[in-house]
Amino acid sequence: MCLCLDDFREQLIEDSAFLKADWRLDTELVDKLILQLNRIYPQILTDKEATKFRNLDVPTSVRMGELLTHLQGKGEEACREFYRALHLHVEEVYYSLPTRLRLRGVSVLSPNGLDPLKYQQDCPQRHVLNDRGPVFFMSCFSIAVGMALLYYYSEDKLTGGSRALGIAALGLKRKAEEVLIWYTEESLMK
Repeated sequence: MCLCLDDFREQLIEDSAFLKADWRLDTELVDKLILQLNRIYPQILTDKEATKFRNLDVPTSVRMGELLTHLQGKGEEACREFYRALHLHVEEVYYSLPTRLRLRGVSVLSPNGLDPLKYQQDCPQRHVLNDRGPVFFMSCFSIAVGMALLYYYSEDKLTGGSRALGIAALGLKRKAEEVLIWYTEESLMK
């Protein structure tokens, strides 16, 4: 079966199973797609239909399946605008669609030879605020807990804790170093 670039309805029928199974299409992204179609093209998705497809009581994969079926019934232009919204909001999903991969000449199977519909890809997600990994987090957390325990159990007459804080300040940034050294000097004067 040869797919033409203009036959978006047929492509959407073929991509439907992949789109319903893709873990990257969460509730927020599906809502963005629905709102894009509703606001820009109200003839494709009316307010009443958009409200129906945005019902949070229905699982996301079911809502996505109903939306895709609805768009296929609306015709070629509705399917094309869905692809346009998908490309705008979720580019990585758009480029991993089976029809997009076939048009680019890439095998529909993943690099490890598995069907992406049967086996979800195990891609480690990177978080924007924590790109250093769990070991870095645990070491920072351990230092913070140690300093909190040291502060909590130290008394005014014991200066060992304050000296340890002064030594710990050597490897820190300037602001943290100033605070720890100030605390050390203050507790030594008491």
